[in-house]
Amino acid sequence: MGQSVPEVESGSDRPEWIPPTARASRLHLELAEKDVRMSNMKTVYTTGEAARICKVSQQTIIRCFDSGQLKGFRVPGSKFRRIPRDILYKFMKENGIPTDALESGKRKALLVDDDTELVEMIRDHLEADGRFEVRVANNGFEAGMMVKEYHPDVVVLDVMLPDINGKEVCQRIRGDASLSDVRVICISGMVEEDKISELLAAGANEFLQKPFELDQLVETMFRQLEVEPAIAR
Repeated sequence: MGQSVPEVESGSDRPEWIPPTARASRLHLELAEKDVRMSNMKTVYTTGEAARICKVSQQTIIRCFDSGQLKGFRVPGSKFRRIPRDILYKFMKENGIPTDALESGKRKALLVDDDTELVEMIRDHLEADGRFEVRVANNGFEAGMMVKEYHPDVVVLDVMLPDINGKEVCQRIRGDASLSDVRVICISGMVEEDKISELLAAGANEFLQKPFELDQLVETMFRQLEVEPAIAR
């Protein structure tokens, strides 16, 4: 005889009975999701990546490396320094540096645009990639507050905002030494070369003209953050 399914009275507080096969499937799914998260988490970092995670200058990381305070290794046949994740984690703990970015394995992105439809499309694309934690601001004032509070790795900034323009937001970011590591990618439908040059002079790292493909934006973010593109599955 097959295994009987226990009856549960209507309104009972007893937990729902789950067949063993369903429990196994759920466990398999949870383990698979964990594997995906772990595969997106780097195990070795460059000095530039370590600097962005620790929110310090790259030269500070290099000095700590060269003095032996931060352990690691050099790439064979070159002078390039590399820092294993577990060593970087220990270094951050010992020096009172928040480890949130390292523990999540995700880069923090701030999207600044009053076009809610475009923002949602970009957010969905980045979250589907799995390597970005995303927050949104719909105007320049809100962006200025969130950059200080959230300290993103990259800001995707629309130039034409309802209150202040993107150039001014850029200047405010670059005017704060504590935000020197934040990468800024400006987006707009403008085509005037002199306006684009002004944005770059104000501190933008790159400019993308609307409309653009989402993959183009993501590739630009990867390049600015020195993140390897996702491998197609």
